Amino acid sequence: MPAKLDHFDSEILRVLHNDGRLTINDLSARIGLSPSPTARRLRHLEEIGVITGYAALINEATLGFGFTVFVSVQLDKQVDEALATFEAAIATFPQVVDCWLMTGNRDYLLRVATTGLEEFERFLVGRLTKVRGVASIESSIPLRRVKAGLGRIV
Repeated sequence: MPAKLDHFDSEILRVLHNDGRLTINDLSARIGLSPSPTARRLRHLEEIGVITGYAALINEATLGFGFTVFVSVQLDKQVDEALATFEAAIATFPQVVDCWLMTGNRDYLLRVATTGLEEFERFLVGRLTKVRGVASIESSIPLRRVKAGLGRIV
């Protein structure tokens, strides 16, 4: 069941979504509520799991990882053991930034960040294709990001 949020809760999320480093005083000033109730509301949003953590956004390109590839993977079997084996292997690959278990004709969708085509090839041939149970792989190279978000608020 979705969490029931009022105007102030939604504003807290909207403001923190844009700047997660605000102090309680700054957050309360932006949403028009005093610091104590703002802090209580924020703590409640954390406790019920609406806010799951705080993090710095990383520009992968400035770190040299500006080459992104989306990789669809199909396993030879879709049983618990095969899924667990694949997921354990993926967890060890720093190149895999995101991984989703999917419905449809592919089992997993990965977002891979590398320094370029050569590193991606080394990752693909040297690591991903060697994971037990991988039956097929399909790669797509994005041309540009059209929209980016941290999560849906409303």
